Amino acid sequence: MATSKNQEREAREARDRLKLYNARQGVHDHQVKRRRRDNIIAIIGALVVIALATGTQIFYFSAGPGVPEAIPSATADPAAEGTNVGDVPDADTAETRTWTGDITLNDIPLGISLDGTAAPQAVASLIGDIQDGYFVGKTCHRLADSDGFKVLQCGSLDGTGASDTSYSFGPIENAPADNVYPTGTIAMARAADDAYSNGHQFFIVFGDTTIPADTAGGYTVVGTVTSGLDQLQTGVIDGGIVDGAADGAPVVATTITSATIQ
Repeated sequence: MATSKNQEREAREARDRLKLYNARQGVHDHQVKRRRRDNIIAIIGALVVIALATGTQIFYFSAGPGVPEAIPSATADPAAEGTNVGDVPDADTAETRTWTGDITLNDIPLGISLDGTAAPQAVASLIGDIQDGYFVGKTCHRLADSDGFKVLQCGSLDGTGASDTSYSFGPIENAPADNVYPTGTIAMARAADDAYSNGHQFFIVFGDTTIPADTAGGYTVVGTVTSGLDQLQTGVIDGGIVDGAADGAPVVATTITSATIQ
C-alpha cells in the first residue's frame, strides 16, 4: 500500500511538473512570438517613416514651398543702357560734319565749332536748341574758378541749374580719356553717375580743367570756343563769384542774348 501511494504521489508530482513546464514553455513561446511580431511591426513602422520622410522631401523640393527659385541666365537689360526722354533730335541731324556759329553772352560773341562726327547725339541736340531759339534769354547760372577747375555753365531751363525732367539724352560721347578738358572746350553738363542725363545745359572751359570721371564716365565734348574767350574773361569771369566763393553764381549776371549755327 505504501509503495502504491508513493507511486501515485510521484506520478502526481510528475504531472504537476509537466504542467508547470508546459505553462512556462507556453509563456516562452508567446514571448518569442510577441517579440517577433513587435520586431516586424517596428521594421514596418521604420520603413513607413522612411518612406514618408522621403516622400515629404521629394514633394518639398519638387512641388512644395521649398522649390528652389529659378535663377535666370544673365541677359542684357535694355533699361540699364538708358533711354532718351522728350523730343530729342535724331543723331543723324549732326550730319557727321563740323558746325560753326556763335553764342553771345551779355553782348560778348563767342565763336563756336561743334563736332558732329565725334558727338553726333549731343551736337544734334544743340543744333535743335539753337534753331528752336531755346537758348535766347537763358542764363549762365554757375561760375567755377579754382585751380584746375574753371568752367562757366549755361542753359538751365529755370536759371537755377535744375534739369529739365522732360528732356534728356545719352550716351556720353567723345569724353577725354585723361579727364582733362582743355581751355576753350564746350561740353555737356549732366547729373552724376547717369550717362543719359545730358540735356540743354553746357559748360565752357576757360582754363585747363580736370574733371574725374564717375561711374557713368566723363562728359561729352561737343566742340570748342574759337574766339571771344578773352572778352568773356574780362567781361564776366574777372567779376568773380557771389560771396567770394570758388563755385557759385557769377557776380556779373550773364544771359545768352543770341545763338546761331550753320
